[in-house]
Amino acid sequence: MKKPVYSYLTIIMLIISVTLSQCKSKKEVVQAPPGETRVEVLCSGPDYFSDNEFFRANSVAESQNQANSKRMALSNARAELAAQIEVTVKSVIDNYVQDVSVGDRSEFTQRYEGLSREVINQRLSGTRVICEELTRTHEGRYKTYIAVELSGEELLNAINQRISNDERLRVDYNYERFKETFNQEMEQMRRERGY
Repeated sequence: MKKPVYSYLTIIMLIISVTLSQCKSKKEVVQAPPGETRVEVLCSGPDYFSDNEFFRANSVAESQNQANSKRMALSNARAELAAQIEVTVKSVIDNYVQDVSVGDRSEFTQRYEGLSREVINQRLSGTRVICEELTRTHEGRYKTYIAVELSGEELLNAINQRISNDERLRVDYNYERFKETFNQEMEQMRRERGY
Protein backbone atom coordinates (compact mmCIF):
# COMPACT_ATOMS: atom_id res chain seq x y z
CA MET A 1 0.00 0.00 0.00
CA LYS A 2 2.93 2.34 0.59
CA LYS A 3 4.16 2.06 -2.99
CA PRO A 4 1.20 3.92 -4.61
CA VAL A 5 1.46 6.78 -2.07
CA TYR A 6 5.14 7.28 -2.89
CA SER A 7 4.36 7.12 -6.59
CA TYR A 8 1.71 9.81 -6.24
CA LEU A 9 4.06 11.99 -4.17
CA THR A 10 6.81 11.53 -6.71
CA ILE A 11 4.49 12.50 -9.56
CA ILE A 12 3.21 15.55 -7.63
CA MET A 13 6.77 16.67 -6.81
CA LEU A 14 7.78 16.25 -10.44
CA ILE A 15 4.82 18.34 -11.61
CA ILE A 16 5.59 21.04 -9.05
CA SER A 17 9.27 21.21 -9.99
CA VAL A 18 8.48 21.40 -13.72
CA THR A 19 5.89 24.11 -13.08
CA LEU A 20 8.26 26.13 -10.90
CA SER A 21 11.10 25.88 -13.39
CA GLN A 22 8.82 27.22 -16.11
CA CYS A 23 7.61 30.05 -13.86
CA LYS A 24 11.08 31.40 -13.10
CA SER A 25 11.36 35.02 -14.09
CA LYS A 26 13.24 35.47 -17.30
CA LYS A 27 15.09 38.70 -17.81
CA GLU A 28 13.81 40.22 -20.99
CA VAL A 29 16.62 41.24 -23.26
CA VAL A 30 15.75 44.19 -25.43
CA GLN A 31 17.61 44.17 -28.70
CA ALA A 32 19.33 47.32 -29.87
CA PRO A 33 17.91 48.79 -33.09
CA PRO A 34 19.68 47.80 -36.32
CA GLY A 35 22.98 49.61 -36.73
CA GLU A 36 23.36 50.29 -33.01
CA THR A 37 25.32 48.49 -30.30
CA ARG A 38 24.28 48.26 -26.66
CA VAL A 39 26.73 50.09 -24.37
CA GLU A 40 27.19 49.21 -20.72
CA VAL A 41 27.83 52.28 -18.60
CA LEU A 42 29.87 51.47 -15.52
CA CYS A 43 28.83 52.89 -12.12
CA SER A 44 25.33 53.46 -13.45
CA GLY A 45 21.90 51.91 -13.09
CA PRO A 46 19.34 51.40 -10.32
CA ASP A 47 21.96 50.74 -7.61
CA TYR A 48 23.27 54.26 -8.19
CA PHE A 49 19.94 56.14 -8.19
CA SER A 50 18.95 58.46 -5.35
CA ASP A 51 16.50 56.96 -2.90
CA ASN A 52 14.88 57.91 0.40
CA GLU A 53 18.20 57.66 2.28
CA PHE A 54 20.89 58.89 -0.11
CA PHE A 55 21.34 61.41 -2.85
CA ARG A 56 23.40 59.80 -5.63
CA ALA A 57 24.87 60.92 -8.92
CA ASN A 58 27.27 59.50 -11.47
CA SER A 59 29.45 60.76 -14.28
CA VAL A 60 32.06 59.78 -16.80
CA ALA A 61 35.03 61.79 -18.06
CA GLU A 62 37.79 61.12 -20.55
CA SER A 63 41.28 62.61 -20.73
CA GLN A 64 44.81 61.92 -21.89
CA ASN A 65 45.81 62.22 -18.23
CA GLN A 66 44.52 59.67 -15.72
CA ALA A 67 44.32 62.14 -12.82
CA ASN A 68 42.44 64.69 -14.95
CA SER A 69 39.99 62.01 -16.02
CA LYS A 70 39.18 61.22 -12.39
CA ARG A 71 39.08 64.87 -11.33
CA MET A 72 36.66 65.78 -14.15
CA ALA A 73 34.37 62.79 -13.47
CA LEU A 74 34.26 63.58 -9.76
CA SER A 75 33.61 67.26 -10.40
CA ASN A 76 30.78 66.48 -12.83
CA ALA A 77 29.20 63.96 -10.45
CA ARG A 78 29.33 66.44 -7.57
CA ALA A 79 27.79 69.16 -9.75
CA GLU A 80 24.95 66.81 -10.68
CA LEU A 81 24.53 65.84 -7.03
CA ALA A 82 24.43 69.50 -5.97
CA ALA A 83 21.75 70.31 -8.54
CA GLN A 84 19.65 67.35 -7.42
CA ILE A 85 19.99 68.29 -3.74
CA GLU A 86 19.22 71.94 -4.42
CA VAL A 87 15.97 71.07 -6.19
CA THR A 88 14.92 68.76 -3.35
CA VAL A 89 15.84 71.20 -0.58
CA LYS A 90 14.06 74.07 -2.38
CA SER A 91 10.93 71.92 -2.53
CA VAL A 92 11.30 71.07 1.17
CA ILE A 93 11.65 74.75 2.08
CA ASP A 94 8.68 75.79 -0.08
CA ASN A 95 6.47 73.10 1.46
CA TYR A 96 7.70 73.82 4.98
CA VAL A 97 7.13 77.58 4.70
CA GLN A 98 3.56 76.92 3.49
CA ASP A 99 2.92 74.72 6.54
CA VAL A 100 4.18 77.14 9.21
CA SER A 101 3.06 80.62 10.08
CA VAL A 102 5.84 83.13 9.69
CA GLY A 103 6.00 86.88 9.35
CA ASP A 104 7.53 87.70 5.97
CA ARG A 105 7.41 84.49 3.95
CA SER A 106 9.66 85.72 1.13
CA GLU A 107 12.42 86.85 3.51
CA PHE A 108 12.07 83.64 5.49
CA THR A 109 12.32 81.54 2.28
CA GLN A 110 15.32 83.50 0.99
CA ARG A 111 17.20 83.07 4.27
CA TYR A 112 16.43 79.34 4.37
CA GLU A 113 17.57 78.91 0.76
CA GLY A 114 20.74 80.91 1.37
CA LEU A 115 21.70 78.83 4.40
CA SER A 116 20.81 75.64 2.57
CA ARG A 117 23.07 76.53 -0.38
CA GLU A 118 25.94 77.14 2.04
CA VAL A 119 25.33 73.78 3.71
CA ILE A 120 25.11 71.99 0.35
CA ASN A 121 28.40 73.49 -0.80
CA GLN A 122 30.09 72.50 2.46
CA ARG A 123 28.62 68.98 2.49
CA LEU A 124 29.63 68.23 -1.11
CA SER A 125 33.21 67.92 0.03
CA GLY A 126 31.97 65.08 2.24
CA THR A 127 30.49 63.04 -0.59
CA ARG A 128 31.42 59.41 -0.64
CA VAL A 129 32.60 57.64 -3.80
CA ILE A 130 30.57 54.44 -4.09
CA CYS A 131 31.85 53.27 -7.45
CA GLU A 132 34.93 54.11 -9.48
CA GLU A 133 36.07 52.34 -12.64
CA LEU A 134 38.95 53.31 -14.90
CA THR A 135 39.27 52.17 -18.49
CA ARG A 136 41.60 52.96 -21.34
CA THR A 137 40.26 53.60 -24.82
CA HIS A 138 41.74 52.34 -28.09
CA GLU A 139 43.21 55.80 -28.58
CA GLY A 140 45.09 55.52 -25.28
CA ARG A 141 42.89 57.98 -23.38
CA TYR A 142 41.75 57.34 -19.79
CA LYS A 143 38.06 57.13 -19.04
CA THR A 144 36.83 57.34 -15.44
CA TYR A 145 33.34 56.24 -14.44
CA ILE A 146 32.36 57.40 -10.99
CA ALA A 147 29.32 57.45 -8.69
CA VAL A 148 29.01 59.45 -5.48
CA GLU A 149 26.48 59.67 -2.67
CA LEU A 150 25.57 61.94 0.21
CA SER A 151 23.43 60.84 3.14
CA GLY A 152 20.10 62.63 3.37
CA GLU A 153 20.26 62.41 7.15
CA GLU A 154 23.70 64.07 7.26
CA LEU A 155 22.40 66.86 5.04
CA LEU A 156 19.28 67.31 7.19
CA ASN A 157 21.40 67.49 10.36
CA ALA A 158 23.73 70.07 8.81
CA ILE A 159 20.80 72.23 7.65
CA ASN A 160 19.19 71.92 11.09
CA GLN A 161 22.38 73.06 12.78
CA ARG A 162 22.72 76.11 10.51
CA ILE A 163 19.08 77.12 10.92
CA SER A 164 19.26 76.63 14.70
CA ASN A 165 22.27 78.97 14.85
CA ASP A 166 20.42 81.75 12.98
CA GLU A 167 18.54 83.91 15.50
CA ARG A 168 15.94 85.21 13.04
CA LEU A 169 15.08 81.79 11.60
CA ARG A 170 15.18 79.98 14.92
CA VAL A 171 12.14 81.95 16.16
CA ASP A 172 9.78 80.35 13.59
CA TYR A 173 11.65 77.07 13.17
CA ASN A 174 10.13 73.72 14.09
CA TYR A 175 12.71 70.97 13.53
CA GLU A 176 10.26 68.07 13.72
CA ARG A 177 8.00 69.60 11.08
CA PHE A 178 11.00 70.47 8.88
CA LYS A 179 12.33 66.91 9.25
CA GLU A 180 8.92 65.47 8.38
CA THR A 181 8.75 67.63 5.25
CA PHE A 182 12.31 66.63 4.31
CA ASN A 183 11.53 62.92 4.77
CA GLN A 184 8.39 63.25 2.64
CA GLU A 185 10.46 64.71 -0.20
CA MET A 186 13.03 61.92 0.11
CA GLU A 187 10.23 59.33 0.00
CA GLN A 188 8.72 61.05 -3.04
CA MET A 189 12.10 60.83 -4.79
CA ARG A 190 12.29 57.11 -3.98
CA ARG A 191 8.80 56.50 -5.40
CA GLU A 192 9.63 58.42 -8.58
CA ARG A 193 12.55 56.05 -9.12
CA GLY A 194 10.19 53.07 -8.84
CA TYR A 195 11.47 51.50 -5.63
